[in-house]
Amino acid sequence: MKSKWKYEVSIYWSEEDQSYIAEVPELPGCAADGPTYRQALANVEVVIQEWVDTAKELNRLILEPKGRLLYA
Repeated sequence: MKSKWKYEVSIYWSEEDQSYIAEVPELPGCAADGPTYRQALANVEVVIQEWVDTAKELNRLILEPKGRLLYA
């Protein structure tokens, strides 16, 4: 799967939620979940687009993707 977004995504299993969680560290509050790893990734792609669209509407700063984080 090829993404138009270049943000780093962290995906992990949540026992509490019984689903995979996909988070985008560079976009505060940007996260999605899904029953499978692939579905969580697909869902976060949609949420990234919505996050960026909302930030544009509100004239908020949208950081350029840094790629792989140094501490990861």
